[in-house]
Amino acid sequence: MSETNVKDGTVEEGLFLNVSTGQKPNKWGLVATGVIGGTLLALYAIATPFVTPAFRKICLPYVPATSIQVKNVVKMLQSRSGQLVDIGSGDGRIVIAAAKEGFQGTGYEINPWLVWYSRYRAWRDGVHHNAKFYRTDLWKVNFSQYTNVVIFGVPQMMPQLEEKLQCELNESARVIACRFPFPSWIPDHTFGEGVDTVWVYDLKTLKINTL
Repeated sequence: MSETNVKDGTVEEGLFLNVSTGQKPNKWGLVATGVIGGTLLALYAIATPFVTPAFRKICLPYVPATSIQVKNVVKMLQSRSGQLVDIGSGDGRIVIAAAKEGFQGTGYEINPWLVWYSRYRAWRDGVHHNAKFYRTDLWKVNFSQYTNVVIFGVPQMMPQLEEKLQCELNESARVIACRFPFPSWIPDHTFGEGVDTVWVYDLKTLKINTL
């Protein structure tokens, strides 16, 4: 706004700023700032559980199982009974597939978003009574109650997990490894090809071979 002053018969024009009242903030600017800030915060909250495992000494990344891998695992569970656990259960597809075959399945997963999504999928597929998911660090779980163990591991973790399972599982247990085999165990069965290969280990055989 301009201000006109009359002084000695002359007219002076200058810029006028109303300092006392200031200027009303643009409400749309505030809304846009809030939306952008909220979106960035939401993205950070969602992305953090996926990124932070990469900073762990032993990282188990989320890589969804293929439909063929799921079928191969289910095939290796035929004629089996007892409780099943999926170590690093991701989006829950292995546990859900096993629950549909009559197993009481449990999935342990460190990523909270995947845990909640797995629970939703189990509810959607009508198997939530037989498929449970928990946000837990796998190294803090004792697996002695399970007779069927499924793991989609990475090479860095397999030696340590091999020792843990051999100590905790009883001889009736079966371990199914996907993507990577255990370094020292000799599989009883191998099924599938390429990335869909599964290695099957029966603890009874392993314990006999270590005597």
